[in-house]
Amino acid sequence: MYQDKTLVCKDCGQEFVFTAGEQEFYAEKGFQNEPTRCKACRIARKNARPANGEAQQQEMYETTCAQCGGVARVRFIPKNDRPILCSECYAQRRAPRY
Repeated sequence: MYQDKTLVCKDCGQEFVFTAGEQEFYAEKGFQNEPTRCKACRIARKNARPANGEAQQQEMYETTCAQCGGVARVRFIPKNDRPILCSECYAQRRAPRY
């Protein structure tokens, strides 16, 4: 049913084979797009990303919680046009009400 296909890597421009077995695997998983990178470029791209839990550091800003008056830390520059809540007050407000 499936036949090997030769594809061109969008990163390095080298040809690589998309095997019949890989195509079958993609179909089983419901993937609709063919791979665009060769195995070496996929591995290099994966290794360039930060590992799980090693998120890139973002600058944090401190402001006053509009509900309890405590310290609220946010990832954006606070403006006075909308109330900002600390993580505890935000969690209480987002809790499901039964």
